[in-house]
Amino acid sequence: MTRVLIAADSFKGSASSKEVATYLAAGIKKVERNVQITEVSIADGGEGTVESILDARGGKTYFSQVVGPFGKEVTAKWGMIADNQAVIEVAEAAGIAIAPTELNPLVATTYGVGQLIDEAIAKGAKQIYVGLGGSASNDGGVGLAQALGGHFLDKEGKEIGLGGRELNKIWSVDLTDLDRKLDGIEIVGLSDVTNPLTGPEGASIIFGPQKGASAKDVELLDQNLNHLANLVDEVRGHEYRTEPGAGAAGGTGYALMALLGGVLHSGINEVMRIIQLEEKIATCDLVITGEGQIDGQSLMGKAPIGVAKLAKKQGLPVIAVAGGIGENIEAVYDAGIDLVISSTTKPMTVKEAMSQTAKLLTAAGYTAMKAYLLGKKS
Repeated sequence: MTRVLIAADSFKGSASSKEVATYLAAGIKKVERNVQITEVSIADGGEGTVESILDARGGKTYFSQVVGPFGKEVTAKWGMIADNQAVIEVAEAAGIAIAPTELNPLVATTYGVGQLIDEAIAKGAKQIYVGLGGSASNDGGVGLAQALGGHFLDKEGKEIGLGGRELNKIWSVDLTDLDRKLDGIEIVGLSDVTNPLTGPEGASIIFGPQKGASAKDVELLDQNLNHLANLVDEVRGHEYRTEPGAGAAGGTGYALMALLGGVLHSGINEVMRIIQLEEKIATCDLVITGEGQIDGQSLMGKAPIGVAKLAKKQGLPVIAVAGGIGENIEAVYDAGIDLVISSTTKPMTVKEAMSQTAKLLTAAGYTAMKAYLLGKKS
């Protein structure tokens, strides 16, 4: 009996990691009824991280009312797992997916993320994982820190407002209350990017346009983040802006390190460790992974490559299913994936593909299993 493990990232906007696995499994079973399938939710620190970890480890799911990216209250999902550990996502409280159609990183805030951390601490968490993908913000994590007791004061000694455009008003930084609250708390940021906080590869220039920033906005936001970092450097006695991942989630990665005293880890590697994926893979014959778009950029900390590396440690074949296949696919093969299958079977728009996700992924699962069995015959 063939043993298959499915660990695919979400197809953003159309299917969660769990749904992708379900659809692929349905196609596989059309080929071999007695196949043993292990379905694993996976994420790289972005959307779906909470679901992935809770599915694998168990625990309790919470839904909290917090300040959303543009000031309106939103409902954010997070969870508590064993050993006083909590897992939250920036995307749940400050994400693009929950933002209105008109994005604006000048005013978007991470305040709600800080509220989630505060609630986790109140429920006994001593270690808090923070998924850093999918943010609508560019405030350097200042909103997050304000929610936890950090003070960022203007010339008149008043608290600055929320959003990235407010950062140039900061005259002094007081982290006394924040440090007191986080005493004994370990913060671990999960990220799939290594960008610094500022400069040509920083949060504002690289990711700002995706969040609605104009060229003028990008320049202002980058200057404001530098202004913030200059002040925090004096308080902390260390420069964090150049640390890999500081630019994640509009500078929230920077805040976790510089303001909250946390560390950043590779999102996919840490999630795979927490959910004990390597142990699960060791019992299988075939590994199927995937994500909405696979290309050369998938090498940069994305889920499929992380899964493939674990599978190759066991000498197992790896098939990746993608909604779209982009440039430099050769690099993906070089990284350990043996076959990439597109779930789209004919020319169609993204909207058309998203409306047929279940059908297309089921067919892709069928094709993947056929390809695997063909290889067994050769």
